[in-house]
Amino acid sequence: MLSDTAWRASQSETIKACRSCGSERLDLVLDLGVAPLVDRLIEVAQRDEIEPAFPLRTVFCHQCSLVQITETVDPELLFEANYPYFSSFSPALLAHSRENALDVIRTRGLSAESLVVEIASNDGYLLKNYMEAGIEVLGIDPAPGPVAAARKIGVETREEFFTLSVAERLVNEGYKADVIHGNNVLAHVADTNGFVAGIAKLLKPDGVVVIEAPYLKALIDNVEFDTIYHEHLCYFSVTALDILFRRHGLFLNEIRLLSIHGGSLRLFVEKIERVGPSVQEQLALEHAEGLDTLAYFRDFSDRVEELRRRLLELLMRLKSAGHSIAAYGAAAKAATLINFAGIGPDMIDFVADRNIHKHGKLMPGQKIPIVAPEKLLEVQPDFVLLLAWNFADEILEQQAEYRRRGGQFIIPVPEPKII
Repeated sequence: MLSDTAWRASQSETIKACRSCGSERLDLVLDLGVAPLVDRLIEVAQRDEIEPAFPLRTVFCHQCSLVQITETVDPELLFEANYPYFSSFSPALLAHSRENALDVIRTRGLSAESLVVEIASNDGYLLKNYMEAGIEVLGIDPAPGPVAAARKIGVETREEFFTLSVAERLVNEGYKADVIHGNNVLAHVADTNGFVAGIAKLLKPDGVVVIEAPYLKALIDNVEFDTIYHEHLCYFSVTALDILFRRHGLFLNEIRLLSIHGGSLRLFVEKIERVGPSVQEQLALEHAEGLDTLAYFRDFSDRVEELRRRLLELLMRLKSAGHSIAAYGAAAKAATLINFAGIGPDMIDFVADRNIHKHGKLMPGQKIPIVAPEKLLEVQPDFVLLLAWNFADEILEQQAEYRRRGGQFIIPVPEPKII
């Protein structure tokens, strides 16, 4: 039987050089210790089994400014058959994605002759908008559950990880994309350069790649440390992205700053260089503020520790006063937060979530039970820790009745507060 250390080594690899440029000049930004896999929910019958857990350290590359974690966990372990994330359970995300698709259809003049490919297409939440407009689509996703859901609504989907070799095979089959979408996937890929090379291979000469990714500046400025987990290998600034794309003959020509997921970038990438003011201005801002230097990140670890201290102090004070506390949002970020902060079932009675695929399971690490949102009205806890704070507006609206009855929410990021 493998020792714990040997088992980890067989399931993960620690990088020695930057995932983008290959430089070995990497400096530590934040160490979150050894953490469980955030989307590997626990079956009740497996409560006492040892969970996979790996170091979660974040480093800065002095050569290309990319922030990244040092551990690459086997993707087959990360995105196994029971992978529980389904995009369609969030109305806000559905509306956001539909706006994205309709904007691309209009601005690019897409028609029935066009092809739209989405990498990490999940349950077809985005591509169905193109299908409704009579545009051919192709999804690519490695997770069996979401792929089955996408096929059920008629979205043609390949069940596999996107790589350069997959792109070459698709081109040989006659595919060339007018539009390639990649929402919250670029950060998930261990072979960063192979992934981008594959995009360049599959894209038509006049096509566009539309990528969304959490923005590093928002992560650091708002202490969003809970968005760091093993699925997210990289954390992107515009500076690092511009360098990465240019390496493969692609040009970051336009960006839009989005509020979703606590602050994200929508990137418009083409084979033709026509860099617009939105990119030029953001590059200049990042340089002026020092995102291309280690100094920008030096106090981040201290601010994370202070947030943890204040959140625990608040929860313990409420518990000591006899209050009941639940949580909302069995999201990936939730697992990072509760495990780093040490928030377990002694503080939180349960975690409510709309995703039916998570009900009856336990949160990774802390093993807090996951239930349907209706439980909030059944037991009316005094406080609810909003772990999915990135969808706060949507959740607060959904839980208007809970709040009308006197229930209050605790928002943990960027600083703990009760609303």
